[in-house]
Amino acid sequence: MKILIIDDNQSVLRTLKLVLAPEFGQVVAMNNPKVIPALLAAGDIDAVLLDMNFDTASLDGSDGLFWLARIKELPDPPAVVMITAFGDVPLAVEAMKHGAEDFITKPWDNAQLIATLRKAIDKNREEMGRRSTLDKAERIVRREKDESRMTLDELKMNHIKRIVDQCGGNLSQASALLGINRQTLYNQLGKMKWEG
Repeated sequence: MKILIIDDNQSVLRTLKLVLAPEFGQVVAMNNPKVIPALLAAGDIDAVLLDMNFDTASLDGSDGLFWLARIKELPDPPAVVMITAFGDVPLAVEAMKHGAEDFITKPWDNAQLIATLRKAIDKNREEMGRRSTLDKAERIVRREKDESRMTLDELKMNHIKRIVDQCGGNLSQASALLGINRQTLYNQLGKMKWEG
């Protein structure tokens, strides 16, 4: 597992990294939230531990909420656990309404922090799996709806194309799956090219 910690306090970053590295393997600790998009681009972060405040002039939590929103806009966002000073608990609860999986207060309990991150990662993976299943079901429904409007010849051509794509363009394998010889498949593909 890979955890990203974003907090402007260097001593907090060092301590969190020492606590989390033995439990999660890879821990990246940064003090500047502007690096979040670049660090999340690879899609290999399981959870972000995100501070609520980065600007000492403004301690209203707007920085944390801003970056939470940017993270949750991603197609497959990691779990986000907010970390906040005790007085910011109502703000952290507000962050959960906007997509954070949970929050931790400073000072934190190490065992609780680890358990909260694991639970957040599990919850996020479960949600991503559910969303993936729903997306797949929606694609099937759309395909069936589209196919219900096709003629028999269009259905046949659509099926041939799907099998050829499924076989990565391997026509021998595709013809075997379709139960036709290669010449017949060539003829059908030529007809598709001519009509397309």
